[in-house]
Amino acid sequence: MRCVTMQERAGSRPATPTSRTRSGAKAARASYECDVCGHRPPKWVGCCPDCGEWGSIIEAAATPLALRAVAPRRSAEPARPIASISAEPARARPTGVPELDRVLGGGLVPGAVVLLAGEPGVGKSTLLLDVAQQWAAGAASEAGPALVVSGEESASQVRLRAERIGALHERLYLAAETDLAAVLGHLDEVKPGLLVLDSVQSFSAPGAEGVPGGVTQVRAVAAALAAVAKERGIATVLVGHVTKDGQVAGPRVLEHLVDVVLQFEGDKFSSLRLVRGLKNRFGAADEVGCFEMHEGGLTSLPDPSGLFLTRYADAVAGTCVTVAMEGRRALVTQVQALVGAAVAGSPRRTVSGLDSARLGMVLAVLERGAALPNQPGLRLHDREVYAATVGGIRVVEPAADLGLALAVASAAHELPLPPDLVAIGEVGLTGEVRRIGAVARRLAEAARLGFRHALVPPGCGPAATGPAPAGMRILEVANVRAALHWAVQLSPVGES
Repeated sequence: MRCVTMQERAGSRPATPTSRTRSGAKAARASYECDVCGHRPPKWVGCCPDCGEWGSIIEAAATPLALRAVAPRRSAEPARPIASISAEPARARPTGVPELDRVLGGGLVPGAVVLLAGEPGVGKSTLLLDVAQQWAAGAASEAGPALVVSGEESASQVRLRAERIGALHERLYLAAETDLAAVLGHLDEVKPGLLVLDSVQSFSAPGAEGVPGGVTQVRAVAAALAAVAKERGIATVLVGHVTKDGQVAGPRVLEHLVDVVLQFEGDKFSSLRLVRGLKNRFGAADEVGCFEMHEGGLTSLPDPSGLFLTRYADAVAGTCVTVAMEGRRALVTQVQALVGAAVAGSPRRTVSGLDSARLGMVLAVLERGAALPNQPGLRLHDREVYAATVGGIRVVEPAADLGLALAVASAAHELPLPPDLVAIGEVGLTGEVRRIGAVARRLAEAARLGFRHALVPPGCGPAATGPAPAGMRILEVANVRAALHWAVQLSPVGES
């Protein structure tokens, strides 16, 4: 009779409950997810390695999906030739706010979901309340009334704002809710054509895990509203928060779920507000709308260039006009510079509305010899330099380099530039002026406002971009020294 070894006995022994529990626990091993950005680290950490938030990593049980074969089924609506499908139901309906319609590509499309993000207090709720009133009072109300659901304010508080900006209408409905189920109930009762949800981070979906504003809740709320909007043809606008870096808060999938993503920008010390398109399935994604904030709400600015110019009775040193592009819109902008006296130690470099790195590069170029003809380079390494734009606009594109260089040189030499001169071009490290885009559009906008001389990079003159605007003289400059030479020749002081 053969003896049974311990190994054979252990191999034939059935699995104990403890071993099954360990294997099951390993299969359902907990995973971790950032409640702010949705990043999934391999283990728990105190700070999210993706967005940098502290204490945002939460534990989420992993539920592996079983792979299975999907049987084909007959679709409720068969595929049709694309030419036989009518595009009329997807035509955009104007909102009544011209600058917003410009960014949206003509208006709101029925069934589209729009995400409007911006910093607190910039005016998102005020703008959308005006849009809802315009929708209720305009021709778009034939598609249904407007419904505003506020999850952050009471109905009385929203009513006070609507009274202040004159946004009262009998076809504008208002509700204060934080439960998604209650919002869907209001949709059944009101049957709106426009839904405004302020804000998506304050609502919670029944059955979804996490707290309101978390990744899971925001994803669930946005997905449910997008499905309802597509099914019923309701134009939906969601208000979103932004992070400290200015990015849209919440999971990245939120921007993929919606059809349009708009960024609402503005400085609290300035009345200028910009609505910038970041994503648009129905139009251009690089349009910009301009608004002016005042006590009565927001007003569209179809011609905002006048806000960024300062007219002087006499020529003033240290100012130069350039043309910046905000999306597809050309904005004539004035750049101002001030060069102080020499100081001991490290001089101050201060900018407002400009890129500090571009200012440092322009100063280095001017100091290395790109100064007036027959003169050495400017001595700027020990002098304080201040540069700013007018009207609160922020210009960071390289096309403003030439205007900034002329403004600094004008301030250093105390030489006023001609008031009807615009300078457009990117400045390289060797002082050359490089080509830029949309030159014809920039020059047309400058000529419309009365500017008669323009300094542009080589290859951007009439021979390359077409006929010059009526009454404008275009001069191609190869480097900063040539630009300064022509500016002196055109200046009233230089001519005398």
